[in-house]
Amino acid sequence: MIVRYSKQFVKQLAKQPQKIQSSFYIRVDIFIENPFDPVLRNHALQGKLKGFYSINITGDIRVLYEVIGDEIYLYQMIGTHSQLYK
Repeated sequence: MIVRYSKQFVKQLAKQPQKIQSSFYIRVDIFIENPFDPVLRNHALQGKLKGFYSINITGDIRVLYEVIGDEIYLYQMIGTHSQLYK
């Protein structure tokens, strides 16, 4: 599995508190091991974000990603539920 990050995502992640950044990297390790581990609450999105998937980092922080090909997971956005789903 190849995990890549968009430029926008890298900027958004850098603005997050250190605790959120640490939690993100822990969740990425879990994601690489098993993308559908229940702790991630991984699910497909609908509506204007159709084609994207969401995983939970903390109670309110989510990461949106899209699958490209069979092996590349491109992380696109990180933020609170209200920031991402407006």
